[in-house]
Amino acid sequence: MVKPAEGGGSGESRPRVGVLALQGDFARHAAALEACGAHAVRVTRPEHLEGLEALVLPGGESTTMLRLIEANGLRAPLEAFLAVRPVLGTCAGVILLGRGGAGLPAPPFGVLDADVERNAWGRQIDSFSAPVEAPALGAPVEGVFIRAPRIRAAGAGVDPVARLAESGEVVGIRAGRVVGLCFHPELTDDLRFHRWFLEEVAGLGAPSAAPAQAEVA
Repeated sequence: MVKPAEGGGSGESRPRVGVLALQGDFARHAAALEACGAHAVRVTRPEHLEGLEALVLPGGESTTMLRLIEANGLRAPLEAFLAVRPVLGTCAGVILLGRGGAGLPAPPFGVLDADVERNAWGRQIDSFSAPVEAPALGAPVEGVFIRAPRIRAAGAGVDPVARLAESGEVVGIRAGRVVGLCFHPELTDDLRFHRWFLEEVAGLGAPSAAPAQAEVA
């Protein structure tokens, strides 16, 4: 069972937000969360989920992440956490949150009613940056796409939150407290997506803070 989190929502203390830190670019997400005023906690074991108010699943290798999730005994604890807490998944993270995922060593968690295709933009050499329109943020942001997935279909309860400015293709979706992005917001200096997730999606408030090292529980 996921225990209730303490503090954060009232603004009286820094909200504790986890970053799955088994593989991938978790350090950049942790730094972005700290810069937004949250207390970032690197999650590598089940007990690290206790007391967290939200979670980020970073980019990386979805196959490797799923294998390490199983090896570290995190499958069931993550399923319980994702059922009740806000989560942001970026790149490989949205693959883990969606459904389908042909060729993966274990099923994704399926908390987003969306078909997500792995490596759909091509290989590493096909990586690119492009303007992304996100109405909730106001002005467009720069999206960094690295061996990025594509959202091929989504259910009626899933809303688009980000589109490529040039083509209008959906590259970010939300279903209540669950957000999935095909790109890497942590690889730029623009903190607006992290702030929006913390404040609008997760309902957490925290003062701005300088980047600091994430806690290793």
